[in-house]
Amino acid sequence: MGESIQASTAPKPVGHYPHARRVGELLFLSGIGPRSPQDNSIPGNVLDADGNLVAYDIAQQCHAVFANVRAVLEACGAQWQDLVDVTCYLTDLARDFRVYNRIWAEYFPDPANAPCRTTLGIDALPTLIVIELKCVARAPTVSPSM
Repeated sequence: MGESIQASTAPKPVGHYPHARRVGELLFLSGIGPRSPQDNSIPGNVLDADGNLVAYDIAQQCHAVFANVRAVLEACGAQWQDLVDVTCYLTDLARDFRVYNRIWAEYFPDPANAPCRTTLGIDALPTLIVIELKCVARAPTVSPSM
């Protein structure tokens, strides 16, 4: 089935699965959200006294999710430019797509060298996050000593 990879510098998965799996020349990253690797907090979220989400900052969550993707890639021995395909899930596509698209362009300024991308609007994610990325990357060559 391929090599399972856990990244110590990324937030722990919210379920019983690896951060990534190497299969042949590809890396398949599990869905990655913007939670902080240090304390599991969600950047930009404002909660009420009962823990319900009352406001969020999509820009903060975008930057955090990109940082978490980078951490998983690096744990796999890959780099940002190894990304081939990204699926983005937004819980409020109408409200957040414009900001997400602008931030995407900061991380991938040249469309010719950017990964393919699909963006979907969905009803909810498993935690109080508003964005999650599912990525496929080219696997770097693994030396025989690994």
